[in-house]
Amino acid sequence: MGDPSDNGTASSGDDWSGKKVFTTGEAARVCKVSQQTIIRCFDSGRLNGFRVPGSKFRRIPREELIRFMIANEIPTDVLGTGRKRVLIVDDDREIGSLVSDLLEDDGRFEVRVVETGYDAGLETERFKPELIVLDYMLPDLNGDLVCERIRASADHSSTKILFVSGVIEQGEVDKLMGKGADGFVRKPFDVRELVSRVAGLLEMEAGA
Repeated sequence: MGDPSDNGTASSGDDWSGKKVFTTGEAARVCKVSQQTIIRCFDSGRLNGFRVPGSKFRRIPREELIRFMIANEIPTDVLGTGRKRVLIVDDDREIGSLVSDLLEDDGRFEVRVVETGYDAGLETERFKPELIVLDYMLPDLNGDLVCERIRASADHSSTKILFVSGVIEQGEVDKLMGKGADGFVRKPFDVRELVSRVAGLLEMEAGA
């Protein structure tokens, strides 16, 4: 069982930014699941940690909790990691992988990659990205339709949208900006320059 005094009830005053080790109840509040779910994951080995010497109480190190949350697509911003969430939408797997790797290596970003407009909508709801790198030409929906749908949701009003494409004219770029895009980068692009644009839109320093 979990700690008797720790029932996993959320509190608006919870601040996890400096916490290094979590009880099962605290982990449940962070992940927004029941304490029993955390205990089951711990006992099955899906969530690693240790037991307090002389007791059965479970403890979960911060790094392991972050690993578990990322593996299960649970946003980690509540932990105060400082990492910005970026969603890459591009059906060119090589480009998606390249941009993702560079952002991840930077250390300041948490990244997801999808290849269709449909998946972009689903992942936007799950991942709640702070910025979307959105290819204009997708296999199912053009990026402008994806942009319109995202902008139609009040939940994503602050999400930045950076379009990338090599096949549209300046007039179409202007229309995209009018539909709510925050920037445009023409393919082929310098990947490090793209990272710099991402950082700029998120009001971060250009380099780590």
